[in-house]
Amino acid sequence: KHFILVSTDKAVRPTNVMGATKRFAEMVLQTMAARGSDTVFSIVRFGNVLGSSGSVVPLFRDQIRQGGPVTVTHPEVVRYFMTIPEASQLVIQAGAMAKGGEVFVLDMGEPVRILDLAQTMIRLMGLSVRDESNPEGDIDIVFSGLRPGEKLFEELLIGDASVRTEHEMIMQAHEETLSDSDVVTAMEAFRAALDRGQSEPLKALLRSYVNGYQPRQEDSEAPAVRGGVESATVIDPQVASGKGVH
Repeated sequence: KHFILVSTDKAVRPTNVMGATKRFAEMVLQTMAARGSDTVFSIVRFGNVLGSSGSVVPLFRDQIRQGGPVTVTHPEVVRYFMTIPEASQLVIQAGAMAKGGEVFVLDMGEPVRILDLAQTMIRLMGLSVRDESNPEGDIDIVFSGLRPGEKLFEELLIGDASVRTEHEMIMQAHEETLSDSDVVTAMEAFRAALDRGQSEPLKALLRSYVNGYQPRQEDSEAPAVRGGVESATVIDPQVASGKGVH
């Protein structure tokens, strides 16, 4: 009865393929909702969840237990954080409010500087940071550099348009959508490029359909292609003949 796409702050003005595909998935869900269905489709977008798979907290904990160093990508990088119980409860509550096609955005509070988080975790585990002011400390913190496509800070809204809902920690964003025909055309082009193992046309399609997608230099060599026809090799004849995307 309810289908909730769990999205991410990385879908907002994405800088890598992961974020761009999340944003495209949001638009696909909105199109499915607009078609009309017995299923209520909605999207919930939020930031990092403390202690979840891929969270920086377990990584820091393991690094501290091993005697360091703790690796932080950049001294100024900041992220939003929420606990697992908070996130799961708000996703369920947002889904219960959904009528179809909404992009719900969770109020993540104030962003946390990752360097501060690392220092706090070291202290909470009964140790001290080793640095210039404390050369006899226990754990070093080293800066490894931002990864490809990684931002110093993440955003939750693409534009300024959002409204409060009946829940104080859940907002609803108002952002552009794709038409039904655009989604069908895009999916056909994506599948054709995927079947042929063509990564550059896939990236070009993402840039074409995901407004605000600004890949890093290594991801931006292929020209953007609206509708997927860059050359005759991009579209598979069977796909182009209209064999179904539903």
